[in-house]
Order: sequence, then structure tokens, then C-alpha cells
Amino acid sequence: MRKGEVKRKTKETTIDVQITLEGSGEADVETGIEFFDHLLESFAKHGRFDLVAKSQGDFEHHIAEDTMIALGKALNEALGDKGGIRRMGDATVPMDDSLALVALDLGGRVYTDIDVDFEKEKLIDLNSDLFVHLLETLASNAESNLHVDLLRGSNDHHKAEAIFKALGVALSEAVTEKGEEVPSTKGVV
Repeated sequence: MRKGEVKRKTKETTIDVQITLEGSGEADVETGIEFFDHLLESFAKHGRFDLVAKSQGDFEHHIAEDTMIALGKALNEALGDKGGIRRMGDATVPMDDSLALVALDLGGRVYTDIDVDFEKEKLIDLNSDLFVHLLETLASNAESNLHVDLLRGSNDHHKAEAIFKALGVALSEAVTEKGEEVPSTKGVV
């Protein structure tokens, strides 16, 4: 079982994140940000990861950002040298009026291109202007290449959830074990 755990304590937050790649989609998430919890639960369920995220802090921005830092680092820990993984994954996921495309590469080079916008200032209790930053933070700490395109959608809740579901599916594909070799012509990732 590939597992990663990161505990992060700063003056602003206390974060504990655990991910099991060979899971069943179970999530135990408590960040104090209801919609962020919902997104992380959707990510775990559709990626078939077991995820624990317990986060406390002073501000929504710090809690959400530090949780994504810890999640990216825990993912890296679970993958080790990345030997045997598929490395790349993608998913196109509908949710009612919304359609999201996520493609990623766990090859160690950080790059993001995220094309999404929201009509409202708030996604329930999560600032919508924080959404792109959270995905960038995850990609940076997971040392990955992440492309996100919102192909269509009018409901902000559906747009955000479609993206996190697609992220889970794409990541599940990328971490699938295909052998033992490191998936790189360089021999290292």
C-alpha cells in the first residue's frame, strides 16, 4: 500500500494530511471550510484514494493553501521514486451543466495552465479567487505538470466540483502501477 503523511505546523496553521493511493475513496476531511471539504471528498471518492485531512488555522486562505501543500507533499511521499507508475493521466468529467478537462504529468517538472473563472465571489464559503491558487499549490508541491480547462459550465459549484472530480480521476490514472521501471527516458523522475 502506497501511503503518504505530512504534518505541517506553522504560526498560522496545524495540518495533518494522509493519503493512501490504493484506497476505496473514503475521506475524513475537516478543514473548517465546508466547500473545500466537499471538493477534497470528491477528489478522493473519484480518484479512489483514502484521504484524511485535518486542518486548523487563522484564515481560510492559510488553511486551504497549507492543506494543498501537505497534500502535494504526501502524494510525493506515497509515490517514492515513482518507479512503475503510468506517470501521466487525464480525465474529462461532466457535472450537470459543467464539463472539465484535467491532464497531469507527475514527471517532476512544475508547470500549471489553469483556465477557469467563476461568476460569484464565493463558492459557498470558499473564496473563488483562491481556487486557481490551490490547484497551483498542489501541482507545485507534487512536482507535477497540471493543465485544467473548464470546457463549459454556468453553475460555479458544478464547475469547481467537476474539476476536482476530474483531478481525482486523472491522478488515479497517473499513479497506476504499470511495472517497476521509472517512467522516464532519463531513468529518474
